[in-house]
Amino acid sequence: MSRLAASLILILLPALAHAEVELSFYGGVQGAPHSGVTVDRPGTASDRDFTAGWEGNSFDAPPYYGLRATWWRENNLGFGVDFNHTKVYSDAETRAEQGLDTLEFTDGLNILTLNAYRRFPDAAYGLTPYVGGGFGVAAPRVEYDDGEGRTDEYQLTGPAVALMAGASYSVTDSMSVFGEYKGTYSQNEADLLGGGTLESDIVTNALNLGVSFNF
Repeated sequence: MSRLAASLILILLPALAHAEVELSFYGGVQGAPHSGVTVDRPGTASDRDFTAGWEGNSFDAPPYYGLRATWWRENNLGFGVDFNHTKVYSDAETRAEQGLDTLEFTDGLNILTLNAYRRFPDAAYGLTPYVGGGFGVAAPRVEYDDGEGRTDEYQLTGPAVALMAGASYSVTDSMSVFGEYKGTYSQNEADLLGGGTLESDIVTNALNLGVSFNF
């Protein structure tokens, strides 16, 4: 993940000279709607195609969080990198219906995106609204156990998209606080121990609170 983040930053560097640098840290409450899950286990009777119910459990260890670096230009356009440790647990009903011991991405779906932003300084009451979005990859810790073998490892599983909208408020010249909505969409195809694949397109929705430091 660190190598990928470094590569994205290097891509941005030519466009970021003389920009205002902002480092942001956030947490919040995150959940996910139901999504389809397809499991292909060649040569076994463990193939599955079902709808999983997901729980976010944002404050359970490891908690939900995010890190962001943004370079703001004089025209209030920003470019940056965002790492979002979002996560999903299958609910008890899903596991019982499918006879699964484990189905979760709880050491993170780990969405890393290259983003663009637009901000609108001092729109009202000292607030600076902003919107943004970007593209990247999902690198989750895949945890799955159907009795054919327990998968428990980090994998690069597919492309991801992130969207956010919020507002910030300056506390000092170098520090601000912010609140936002953030959504992610990731296409995940994971390899399973014992052979086969697990596929699921997962959407997450989060309300975030955070702090930013400007340089």
